[in-house]
Amino acid sequence: MSGPMALEPGGTGPDTLALRLAGTPACARENRPRTREAVSRLAADLADRVGPAVHPYEVAALLEAEGLTADQIKEGYGHPDLFSLAAALYDQVPRTFPEPARAADPWRPDHLRCLLRGVLFALPGLAYLITVPLWHPGRHAAAPIVAGLVSWAWGQALGHRAYVRMATGRREAARTLLAGAPLGAALATAGAVPFAGGGPALLMAAAQSLYLAAAGVLLVLARERQLLAALTPLVAGAALLPWWEPGPALRTALPLLALLATLAVTAHALRGAFAATAADGTPPRLSASLPYGLFGLAAGVLVLLEGRQEPYAVIVLTVSMGPAEWLLYRYRGLAVAALRATATPAGFRLRSAAVLGLCLLGYLLPLLPAALLTGAAPAPLLLLAATLWTALLLQAFGAAWPPAVLCTAAAAGAGAVTLLHLPPGRAALPLSCAAAALCLVAYTLALLGRPARHA
Repeated sequence: MSGPMALEPGGTGPDTLALRLAGTPACARENRPRTREAVSRLAADLADRVGPAVHPYEVAALLEAEGLTADQIKEGYGHPDLFSLAAALYDQVPRTFPEPARAADPWRPDHLRCLLRGVLFALPGLAYLITVPLWHPGRHAAAPIVAGLVSWAWGQALGHRAYVRMATGRREAARTLLAGAPLGAALATAGAVPFAGGGPALLMAAAQSLYLAAAGVLLVLARERQLLAALTPLVAGAALLPWWEPGPALRTALPLLALLATLAVTAHALRGAFAATAADGTPPRLSASLPYGLFGLAAGVLVLLEGRQEPYAVIVLTVSMGPAEWLLYRYRGLAVAALRATATPAGFRLRSAAVLGLCLLGYLLPLLPAALLTGAAPAPLLLLAATLWTALLLQAFGAAWPPAVLCTAAAAGAGAVTLLHLPPGRAALPLSCAAAALCLVAYTLALLGRPARHA
C-alpha cells in the first residue's frame, strides 16, 4: 500500500489544489472573480423580485422572462445553466415577504354629498318661515304635521323599494318612483284634510306633500345639486327677511317658485332615468318595504315630540342627518378593515364593538355643544339621535324589523304619555329613547359582531 497523502502544499505528495485546478483553463480561473461580481450585481438588481421567491424555480422563471440566453449565463455569469444561476441568486438574496397592497375601501363615503344632504334636509323649513304670516297655523297646525308624518313614512318605504329596484336597473327604479311619489303626495294631502278646515292650511299641506315626494325622488336618483339649485328662491327670501318685508305676494311667490322648480327638476331626472336600458328583474314584495315605512312613521313621531319641547333641537337633528349618513359609510369601511385585521371571531367582535362605539360617539359628541348653543336639553336630543342612528345602521345591513318595532314602541309609549298627560310627563321621551337605544345597541353588537355580515 502507498503511504499517506500529504495535505500541505510543497509536501511530498501531490498538491490537491493543483489537482482541483488541473482541468480548468487559465482564462476561466482569471474570469472567475469577474463572473462572481456579475452575479452579485444581478442579485442586487433583482433583489426586490428574487427576495419574495419561495423556490429557486421561481427565480429561474424570472431570469427566463428577463431574456437571458444560455451563452450569457455561461460567459457572463460563469454558470453552466439557468437553474444553477437561479440557485445562486436564491441563496444570495435574503428572503423577504412584503405585505400585500392595502385594498381600496369599498365604503368610502362621498363627503360633499353627505354634507349637502344634511343641508337639504333642513332647507325646506325656510318655507314655513316665509309663509307663516299667510296661513296663521293656530288650530290648523296639525294639517301639515299629519301630512308630514304620512309623507315621511311613505317616503321611507318608497325609497327602500326604489333602491332595491336600482339594483336591477335605473329605469326600473324610475318607474317605481314615478308610480309611488304622486300616490304618496295624494295620501299625505288627504290625511291633512280633516285637520285643515279648508283654505290656506290645506294648500300648505298639499304643497309640502308635493315637495317631499319630489325631493325624495331626487335624493334617490342622487340629484342633490339640482335640488339645492331649485331651493334657491327660498334661501334668497329667507336671507332678506331680517332687513326687508317682502309682502304677501313675494311670500307666496318664492315658495311656489321653489316648488315648481323642484317639480321641473324631478321630471327632468325621471326622464333621464327612463332613457336607461330596460332590464329584467322581479319587483320585490311590497311587504319588504313595510318595516321601513313603519320606522319612518315612528321616527317622525319621535322628532315631533322632541320638537314640541325643543324646536331648535329638531333643526340641529335634521342637519345632523348628513354627518349621520357619512358615519354609516365609515362604519362599514372600518368594519371591513377590522375583518381583514383579525384572525378569530372573538377578536373581530371586540374590534366591531370598538368601531360601533367610535362611530356612535363621533355622531353624538358634536350634538352636545349644538344642543347647548340652542338652549336645548342635551339628554333627550342625544338619546333620540342615538336611537335613530343605530336604527339606520341596522337598516343599512338589511335588518329592518327590529329597529322598526323598537322605534315604534318608543314612539307609541312617549306619544301616549304626552297625549294623555300621564307621568312621567316630559321625561317620557328620553326614557323611551334610552330604552330603545340600549336594545338597538345590544342587537347591533350581536348581529354585526358576526364576520359573515361584513364579508
